[in-house]
Amino acid sequence: MTETAADPRRLVPRTDTVLADPRIAAAVRRLGRGLVKRTVIATQQRARRGEIAPDTVADAAVAALPTTATGLHPVLNATGVLLHTNLGRAPLSAAARDALALAAGTCDVELDLDTGGRGRRGAAAIDALLSAVPAAGAAHLVNNGAAALALVAGTLAAGREIVIARGELVEIGDGFRIPDLLTATGARLREVGTTNRVHPADYAEAITAETAFVLKVHPSNFTITGFTRSVGLPELAELDVPVVADIGSGLLAPHPLLPDEPDAATALAQGATLVTASGDKLLGGPQAGLLLGSPGVGVELVQRVRRHPLARAMRVDKLTLAAFEATLRGPVSPTRLALDADVTRLRARAEALAARLVAAGVEAEAIDSASTVGGGGAPGVVLPSAAVALPEEFAAMLRAGDPAVLGRLESGRCLLDLHALPPESDDALAGAVLAAERSP
Repeated sequence: MTETAADPRRLVPRTDTVLADPRIAAAVRRLGRGLVKRTVIATQQRARRGEIAPDTVADAAVAALPTTATGLHPVLNATGVLLHTNLGRAPLSAAARDALALAAGTCDVELDLDTGGRGRRGAAAIDALLSAVPAAGAAHLVNNGAAALALVAGTLAAGREIVIARGELVEIGDGFRIPDLLTATGARLREVGTTNRVHPADYAEAITAETAFVLKVHPSNFTITGFTRSVGLPELAELDVPVVADIGSGLLAPHPLLPDEPDAATALAQGATLVTASGDKLLGGPQAGLLLGSPGVGVELVQRVRRHPLARAMRVDKLTLAAFEATLRGPVSPTRLALDADVTRLRARAEALAARLVAAGVEAEAIDSASTVGGGGAPGVVLPSAAVALPEEFAAMLRAGDPAVLGRLESGRCLLDLHALPPESDDALAGAVLAAERSP
């Protein structure tokens, strides 16, 4: 027996030989040499361990290459949480994705094509926002909702006081808290009321010459029930100071399914001077922070905020501006479509999907389900939904698929809730389940 035959590892092709394969060379141009070379080397190691035949290294490397150069993976959101923070919250509309592709190249983000001179950055996105909220007199965009509130506090309240109810000193996620955010800007907090009850007189008695504004924070990720009282914007607007309303979820107008969720149009109509919100929640757009000012004083304050030195540090990029404008001007966002989904149609989809899986030998059942808004919005609101129930072990197998599928575990089963998924994703979902069933 020859030495080569005795040691199959010597049959593993050299790295430069594999890289010269036309398919691999094309991948280098698309993905970069470093990523492709690492994949080739990992595949060679598999061959040396005897996991694959040496003459299949090139084929295995091609199969192992990612479709893009990013480490992110597509995930089908079958959790029943419409705005899942771990999945990036709101999925962008097709119009917003097209806008991203356009803006990824060079574009007139800060150029006046008529004059050839400098243009107003983000003008089209701001105009779209003002068209969507006619009650606003001015608007500004920053990189997220917390940044919008911090910029307002840093501009108007550094070295001064912000009056806020104790029951609204909320934690907004990942350990970040509203009071810490505000005091980091140099503002002082004047807490009023108790955890469960606050009265108009509490605010009125706290107003002094040191008061910069009264802050109304929507407790968007929890509810307090029982012996409670809060003070609404109409009552706060009677105080002789600006009122800032942090509505959280980015709802621009009232929605019938979310009667207790504040919206920008109503907040301004009820007397808020400034409104802050997020763009990647119920608005259905990219991550952004919205600042809307009422006509008159609100316009003046928005202009002050825009000229603050930190406004530059919180500026949004051209991709966000493009996607945000397209979200407002384009068709209804996937988030709004999901929110308005008809439960009868969801049940029909679940039954069809379960029947398809059962016919392929998978233990599956269509069941009624309950979904939530998520993303720190509409706490306590339960939305009727439908799901496909699978054995519990499918949860891990589906997460390992391509695309990955994230369901939820409930009563010892893996539920694939359809509320956050558009109908056109049903084929991909079925394919993922069947692939998981066939996996070793």
